[in-house]
Amino acid sequence: VQLQASGGGLVHAGGSLRLSCAASRNNYRLSGVGWYRQIPGKERELVARFTSDGTPNYVDSVKERFTISRDNAKNTVYLSMNSLKPEDTAVYYCKADLDGYENGQYISLIGNWGQGTLVTVSS
Repeated sequence: VQLQASGGGLVHAGGSLRLSCAASRNNYRLSGVGWYRQIPGKERELVARFTSDGTPNYVDSVKERFTISRDNAKNTVYLSMNSLKPEDTAVYYCKADLDGYENGQYISLIGNWGQGTLVTVSS
């Protein structure tokens, strides 16, 4: 089972995108989810996450513009991005713990990274 991030693309400044993060097998639950981004030549930074009590938490640069949410029925976590700026251009990654069942056996996978999805914001 793998973690998959999707939804990136090219948008103009001021536009919106919604990224999705889910396991490749939808019977796996996601927990400890965070969205990160990385600009070439820079370190990966945490953009948004759910704290241990489920409270959304954001880096200052995206507050009031980005929203992390989840659909438990679909075992999917989203990052809705509005009022996008050129400086939001990056590869976005999700990171999550996964747990589920395979052939009746409980499986727990800690600290999984999705493959990244590119977001490009043109000025």
